[in-house]
Amino acid sequence: MKNSGVAAVLSFFFSGLGQIYNGQIAKGVLFIVIQAINLFLMFILIGFITYPIVWIWGMVDAHKTAEKMNRSAKQSSLVPEIN
Repeated sequence: MKNSGVAAVLSFFFSGLGQIYNGQIAKGVLFIVIQAINLFLMFILIGFITYPIVWIWGMVDAHKTAEKMNRSAKQSSLVPEIN
């Protein structure tokens, strides 16, 4: 079980960490790379728009993914195994 609050807080402090916490390593690294590019885009001013959008999207994605993982884990634990 993943704590969705922890996933969101990790993404709040550093984009991509919530995804990595959820076990989505490639997605987390992608968020980190995108935010690094957005930092450079701040020199062109577009980064001031794209950085917060991706940052918020990362937090919401980490939270929703953790909740979805928890729901599917609960559903699979509710299904009785037939031997």
